[in-house]
Amino acid sequence: MSVTVMSSPSDSPLLGVLGGMGPLAAADFLAKLAEETPATRDQEHIPYVAWGVPQIPDRPAAILGGGASPLPQMLRGIAALKQAGAQAIAIACNTAHYWHDDLLREGGLPILHIADAACDLLAERSITAGSVGLIGTEGTLQAGFFQQRLAARGLGCIIGSAEDRQRLMLPAIAAVKANDLPLAHTLAVQAVLRLHEAGARAVVLACTETPLAIDHAPSAAAPLCIDATRALARACVAWHRRASKARGDA
Repeated sequence: MSVTVMSSPSDSPLLGVLGGMGPLAAADFLAKLAEETPATRDQEHIPYVAWGVPQIPDRPAAILGGGASPLPQMLRGIAALKQAGAQAIAIACNTAHYWHDDLLREGGLPILHIADAACDLLAERSITAGSVGLIGTEGTLQAGFFQQRLAARGLGCIIGSAEDRQRLMLPAIAAVKANDLPLAHTLAVQAVLRLHEAGARAVVLACTETPLAIDHAPSAAAPLCIDATRALARACVAWHRRASKARGDA
């Protein structure tokens, strides 16, 4: 695919959002991007262009074996975003960050890493020691990039038992994808509380479906959660501020 880079229509640094994995999670990221932007009017929000094509191979299946790689489709999306003028990429899917290095090398654009953003949010909340819980797909957990980044910050990681993951975490994620948020909420809250009981000081929601499940209704689990989607949105706001300053816009 040939790519012609365009300038942002607003002449402001343009963010590219690689979505579609899943569609509701990408919409949640965009909502949180707007919520985290310190704007008082439309024109002060971050300009972005999004690629949302959900017809892409399953990410956990590819990592765990037996599934087709989503890398070609993700690279196609990044090429389209680059052609539209994007200068950095946010991926609205935790598991997809397994291919971060390949996407960075072959896509030709900076990619904000969701696990780094989540670690930054933990630090902002003064969680710099002890252990945190981690909820994600089996692909994300096996890939280990969250565990590695948490360990680099001096944090231990609790992923819960295989039984809890199969009984609570994975069905909660599947329920969000099926638009059954009440069921997803019930399961996700139980999963978070189980990790807290196991010694987690906080629980990182490392699947973009899980914040939607937790936020569906008030619960005792909510204050314990670190929303990786919101953390990524904050990282995008910080990127835009830096990029604007480098251009002399601010």
